[in-house]
Amino acid sequence: MYFFEATTKRRSLQVACAVVWCLFGAGPIFGFAALKPTLVDQGIYSEVCDFNTTLSSTELMFSNVLSPLNLVQTNDFVAKCTTQDLKLNMMFTAGAVLTNVSALVIGRTLDAFGPRVCGLIGATFLFLASIIFINARKISIFDPYLIGYSFMALGGPFSYISSFQLSNAFPEKSGLILALLTGAFDTSSAVFLIYKLFYKSNPVLFKLENFYKVYLFVPLFIAIVQLTIMPSESYLTPPPDLIPNPTPEQSHLVNAASQESHLHEANENTALLAGQPPQPSSAAKRRSSIGEAYKSAYVEDEIEETTKKSNSYSIFGILHGFPASYQFRTYWFVLIAMFATIQMLRLNYFVATVNSQYTYLLGSYERSEKLNKIFDIALPLGGVVSIPFVGIFLDSFSTSIVLAVLFLVSIVIGLLGTIKNSFGLGVLNVLLFVSYRPFFYTSISDYCAKVFGFETFGTVYGSIMTISGIFNFLQSDLDRLTHTTFQMNPIPLNLVLLFVTLIVGGCTVIYVFVESKAYNKKKLNAGGVANAILE
Repeated sequence: MYFFEATTKRRSLQVACAVVWCLFGAGPIFGFAALKPTLVDQGIYSEVCDFNTTLSSTELMFSNVLSPLNLVQTNDFVAKCTTQDLKLNMMFTAGAVLTNVSALVIGRTLDAFGPRVCGLIGATFLFLASIIFINARKISIFDPYLIGYSFMALGGPFSYISSFQLSNAFPEKSGLILALLTGAFDTSSAVFLIYKLFYKSNPVLFKLENFYKVYLFVPLFIAIVQLTIMPSESYLTPPPDLIPNPTPEQSHLVNAASQESHLHEANENTALLAGQPPQPSSAAKRRSSIGEAYKSAYVEDEIEETTKKSNSYSIFGILHGFPASYQFRTYWFVLIAMFATIQMLRLNYFVATVNSQYTYLLGSYERSEKLNKIFDIALPLGGVVSIPFVGIFLDSFSTSIVLAVLFLVSIVIGLLGTIKNSFGLGVLNVLLFVSYRPFFYTSISDYCAKVFGFETFGTVYGSIMTISGIFNFLQSDLDRLTHTTFQMNPIPLNLVLLFVTLIVGGCTVIYVFVESKAYNKKKLNAGGVANAILE
């Protein structure tokens, strides 16, 4: 459907509702660092600890068990043994994997059945997660905490991605709407921080099951809104002649979209000049609902990038119009998929283990807890504060420069994660991390839009997230190695991840710089032919 088929008031209400549910349901699982201490204090998984077994001196520090005989504990918010800590971390690992692996399935569901069905599926998963947590202590046939957290991890992206199409509800404000939704997603990690604050004030009243009795309102809100207010079909950008009484901004946008289509036709006809295979017929293309949502936000940039001659490192349109089957076989896809995989593994591993890592690096649980409090607050705020700056940065510099900066910041974060006994550098690492995370996710989607185009955006971006999600299962292996082989010392594995980032990230940045320069040189040489075709 087109935006003018719904009133301005209704579309405004739709956007407002989507922002609200994204604030509470899009990505709360990433607030695991705040949730974990409350789970420990409530004795979740404590039954797996065998205090009759002698503990090592290192494990003794992290479990805070003064003696395996008298079971006196100095802090109720720290896991009592390695097995409990690993099982708690596995909750987040499974959730992070499912969040990413589900991206491709969600995109296909959105294309086939529309945003309403997609949103209702998300609400169902969140509802089931709440019911499981409410009755967790009565469930014995499966692990209720692992399954409940996994259902939350599935419900979040279904609800979040279904709202992308609202960027076309106000085509002239599409970028702002996507920024609001992304900011709400990042802020949703504060849900468990708020719960932690309430829990500390009254542990009996705010037990986990009581929290989820309140949280039931989130899936119920999503379901009611989807059935009464939200559109059953995605909003699309209409052709210019269909808009009744268009505003100047709307006219400009749809005219730009029309021009963008002509430019794609020129790219297809001149593809051989750039040394690329010919494009199959347009009938082979599959419309991507996610790509359509991003298209309005990018279309004016695409016109500028495609027509200007001054930027020798522009990659806009380099694989636009080609089928996903061909795009998957290019280094453009392979390298960014590898880079995204290693970065996502590092990001999620840090979220799950920030407290234990800095307990070792700072040599004190108390100092680590102070740092963890900063992290709990900074994580949701980081996305909100940094998104405007990320947007300006992406608009001001070529994707080649963006990837280079992304790579350098990731190296700095890796190095900071190996420095001991410095609280100040620990704070710097946390602040860089919470800013880097939205920068990373936004840059990857920006790269996919500019390199692969909008027809295949959902398939390509979803595939990158899925591949990254599968490899995120390595989180549990890294966690186990840290607890056992390295005796809670995170430095060896952080160095390994840093080395892999150097190799993969370095290759990606060099390839993009070299190929983008060659592409723009060929584009300049072929400019006369393209202009003749357009005329």
